[in-house]
Amino acid sequence: MFSLDQVADESLTAFNDLKLGKKYKFVIYTLNDAKTEIVVDETSTDPDYDTFLEKLPENECKYAVYDFEYEIGGGEGKRSKIVFFTWSPDTAPVRSKMVYASSKDSLRRALNGVAADVQGTDFSEVAYESVLDRVSKGAGSH
Repeated sequence: MFSLDQVADESLTAFNDLKLGKKYKFVIYTLNDAKTEIVVDETSTDPDYDTFLEKLPENECKYAVYDFEYEIGGGEGKRSKIVFFTWSPDTAPVRSKMVYASSKDSLRRALNGVAADVQGTDFSEVAYESVLDRVSKGAGSH
C-alpha cells in the first residue's frame, strides 16, 4: 500500500538530525491528512521521557523515534540506542490502526540505525521500564 517514496524527505532529515546531529531527543511522525505520506508531527529536544509519553495521544496512532539513553551496570556509563515506536492505542479508530500498520514498514525500512522496535497499544507497553528492558537486553552486544 505504501512505498518508500511516501516517506516525506523531512521525515528522513529529522531522523538523521536525531541520529547523527543529536539535534533532537525524539521525533513524532504522523500521516498527512490525505493518508498518502508519512510526515513529521513534532520534534523535541526535551530529555524527559515523560514529556515524550505525554505527546502520545490517547486515541490516535503515531510513529516515533526516541534517542533512548540508559545507564549500564558495573559503572560502564551510559549507552544510547534509537528506538522506533509504533503507537496504536486500542481506543484509536480501526481504520487508522489498519493504515498505520500497513504503512509502518516503509518508514521503518527508511530509518537506518534503529536498535529496537516497540509496539505500543497502551501506556504500560511504552513505559520507561518496559523500553529499558527491551534495549538493555542487547546491551552486551555493542
